[in-house]
Amino acid sequence: MRKKISLVTPCYNEERGIRECYETVKAIMDAELPDYDREHIFCDNASSDQTVNILKEIAAADPSVKIIINARNFGVLRNTYNGVMAATGDATILFMPADLQDPPSLIPTFVKHWEDGYEIVFGIRARREEPFLSRSARHLYYRIISRMSYVDYPADVGDYQLVDRKVLNAMKLFEDVQPFMRMMPFECGFKSIGVPYTWQSRKYGFSQNRISSLIDQGLLGAISFSTVPLRTAFFFGLFISSISFAYALLVFLLKVFGFDLGPHGIPTIIVGLFFFGGVQLFFLGVLGEYIVAIFNQVRRRPIVVERERVNFE
Repeated sequence: MRKKISLVTPCYNEERGIRECYETVKAIMDAELPDYDREHIFCDNASSDQTVNILKEIAAADPSVKIIINARNFGVLRNTYNGVMAATGDATILFMPADLQDPPSLIPTFVKHWEDGYEIVFGIRARREEPFLSRSARHLYYRIISRMSYVDYPADVGDYQLVDRKVLNAMKLFEDVQPFMRMMPFECGFKSIGVPYTWQSRKYGFSQNRISSLIDQGLLGAISFSTVPLRTAFFFGLFISSISFAYALLVFLLKVFGFDLGPHGIPTIIVGLFFFGGVQLFFLGVLGEYIVAIFNQVRRRPIVVERERVNFE
């Protein structure tokens, strides 16, 4: 019995490269994995260019191509996750980027490891073709998240992962309205293996992921799979309280033994007030992030609102 490999490609205004993405993946699957059926799901986030028209032309000629068109732009994380939940393959590649920055040439390697018994095969971005500052910031972020997380999440791992059907079924049990999908397979467990590769530069245009979106995604990863920010706030507050108590005790003892401290230290008081005010505001912000996440979760809004599906039964 032939097995099916699903691939999920989120897209937003990718008219220049979307056909190349489809053709590249198809050529690799036909040449190196001819014994597998292919299901390529394109999730369009309400593109304003010709992306949808191009995808519909492709889908009309190739029934293995499926399209989900959103009613508006719901962000790359929710858009991709919704496409993954629609996958029907025996194994699913969670993220096959339209710009091919994660190279599709690794698909046969992923499938081979899967056939060898690994339920999760993840790509490791060992090298990045991007400016130094961006590369350094991502490098630092991934290591912070890896150390903060309560799951065994390797550094430099993105959404470019192949997961077995049993892993995907486990992911469907997550009732998370703000999914941070790249860490979900590691939360599920199962046997996994990493494949290092070079994250390539974009061939067409610029990334649609704005700085504000990247910050949102980074904060989501920090609060979804870690309690470190809250615990840090607790222990830092405990430390400051202890210092304050010790200082108050010292002042009391000095007064008891006749040492007059006098009116000195006004600048110290001002600096202290600004410092502790800043600390309080910072940790209120940390609490706010968790409260917003809880608020969004309890409202139980849909992941995305779809306008149309193509080639789905």
